[in-house]
Amino acid sequence: MHTTIIYRSHLSDDVPVNILPGMVDKATRRNACHQVTGILLFNGTHFFQILEGPEEGVLDIYGRICADKRHHNVVELMRDYSPSRRFGNHGMELFDLREHDSGSVLQAVLDRGTSKYRLTYADRGLQFLRTFVEAREKENYFEVLPADYWEFIPADNETPATAPGVTFRPVVDPLGREVTALEAIPGEALEVLTDAQRYAHNLRAVTQALRKAGSSCPDGMTLYISILPMTLVSVDGAVDQIVHAIKEAELVPQQVILGVSETEVISQLDAFSASVRQLKQAGISLSIDNFGDGSAGLSLLAHVQPDRVRIGAGIIRDIHRSGPKQAVVQAVIRCCSALEINVIAAGIERPEEWMWLEAAGVIDFQGNLFTHEGSAVAWPETREAV
Repeated sequence: MHTTIIYRSHLSDDVPVNILPGMVDKATRRNACHQVTGILLFNGTHFFQILEGPEEGVLDIYGRICADKRHHNVVELMRDYSPSRRFGNHGMELFDLREHDSGSVLQAVLDRGTSKYRLTYADRGLQFLRTFVEAREKENYFEVLPADYWEFIPADNETPATAPGVTFRPVVDPLGREVTALEAIPGEALEVLTDAQRYAHNLRAVTQALRKAGSSCPDGMTLYISILPMTLVSVDGAVDQIVHAIKEAELVPQQVILGVSETEVISQLDAFSASVRQLKQAGISLSIDNFGDGSAGLSLLAHVQPDRVRIGAGIIRDIHRSGPKQAVVQAVIRCCSALEINVIAAGIERPEEWMWLEAAGVIDFQGNLFTHEGSAVAWPETREAV
């Protein structure tokens, strides 16, 4: 069995193109030591490469490639497995697209094939290659600046919201330098024995957090709080208790968003949908949280039509390096845009993650990149401006 990795990347601005032949010769010798073969394409700005061989060798070579400063914006498009190589005779053959028309390059690549099965563009790996040659990937390819382009500086004149027994986590628009919502996080949940106890405790925690958060939430600020979805179904009068807690906190329902996690099992979808209707009739908005981390996905999105979607950290982590994650998140963003659903990206830890998602159209973010517990929001500043 052989491993295949396909990636694309951007030639660094300070690297002369004339180094390519020497770079290819050196890479070919290294690849041979690891029994790795493949095809490299270059269009004057971007590289595209198919690497094939034993998994250990392919991963070693790809690790070296990712660490090479002569290119940046390395995005892994595909990682797959196959019984044989597509291109078994080439340590790394370079095709410079500036010297060929797309049709001749495509045929030349096919002619290099060594699989006992005839190579056709029904093959997924070759579909990626064809898309690159025909320059059809540009609408999905966002360039991100180097991570050190930005410095994140806490605002001295901003004091984070506090309330006894409640932790606040802001939702921010980094480029707009605005806190768009505050998430109120109740204290740690108690260990309980049954689902009924768990849901009853969850409702108490949510209503208590609402009451405590109300006095610290600025006028008109959106307040975000998570609840187990089955709490709304399993506890009698759950929605009424939430509405009552909002009034006691001197909040208005329209400024409250309840978030339910996609990773939690919803065993009574019709009853849950009825509870969602009650929430909306009271003026309370709904968010589907950890979107992309669970199994309900688009079905839940269509069934309950939330006001917001919070994309989970699991699918966002290192999104600037993962083509499959980028494709999934772009599809979610397009879907939510068509349904006028606001998207929040949570769990942001690296500048490159934020930059890629910002380029993809996300405005609202959460994560340690912008704020840690008890600290003011750190807003992005270009290092030239600092």
